Amino acid sequence: MARQPAGETGSLQIAPSILSADFAHLAAALAEVDPETDRVHLDVMDGHFVPNLTLGPAVVASIRGCSARYFECHLMLTDPGEYLEPFAKAGADGCLVHVEVGGTKELVAAARALGLSIGVAVSPETPIESVFPWLGLVDLVLVMTVHPGFGGQSFLADELDKVRAVRAELERRGLSVDVEVDGGIDHESARCAVEAGANVLVAGSAIFGAPSPRRAAAELRLAAAGARPVP
Repeated sequence: MARQPAGETGSLQIAPSILSADFAHLAAALAEVDPETDRVHLDVMDGHFVPNLTLGPAVVASIRGCSARYFECHLMLTDPGEYLEPFAKAGADGCLVHVEVGGTKELVAAARALGLSIGVAVSPETPIESVFPWLGLVDLVLVMTVHPGFGGQSFLADELDKVRAVRAELERRGLSVDVEVDGGIDHESARCAVEAGANVLVAGSAIFGAPSPRRAAAELRLAAAGARPVP
C-alpha cells in the first residue's frame, strides 16, 4: 500500500528535491532532512522533454529503504506512461505527469491502477486552464515556478497568478487537491507562494545547499507558515 504524505491534504508541506543533494550520499541526505519534511521530491528527466538527464527507477529503489517518507516522482518525460509501473515497483508512492505531453486521462487511469497517487504539472509556457479538466481526477497540481530541467534557477513570480487561479477553481468546485510549487523556493518566495494558495513547497538548493539542511527545511516551513491566509 502506498504511503501518504505526512501532512493532510491542504496542509503546509515541505518537499526537499534530491536533485540538489549530494548523489554520493543520498541516504545521509534523506536521513538528515527527514524530521523536518513531509515528502521527498524526485526529479526524473529524460533529456528529451527537458534538456537534462537525472535519475531512474534504479535510484528510487536504492534509496527507498532509507526513508519512510512519501516519494513523489516528477516525470519530466516524453513518454511517462512507459515508466509508471517501473517507478511504482521501485517504491514511488505518487507520480506527477506534465499536461503538455497529452494523454492525461489515460495516464491518470494507469497510475490509479498501479496504486499510485497522481498529480498533473504545468510548465511556465502553458496556460493554467489546461489542468482544469483534470482537477476532479488528480491528487495534486504542480505549478512550475522555473523552467523545468535544471535546479538552482530564479523564481518566476508571475507564475503565482497560476497558483491563485487553480486554487480559486478548486475552491469554486469544492475539491480537496494539493497545490504544489517547484522552483526557486526560498523564504520569501515560499511565503508568497503560500499566500497565493500553494500548500506544498518543493525546495532543492535552499535546503541541500545550506550548511544544515535540516535547519534550512525547518526555517523554510516557519517562513512559509508566517504567510497571511488566502482571502
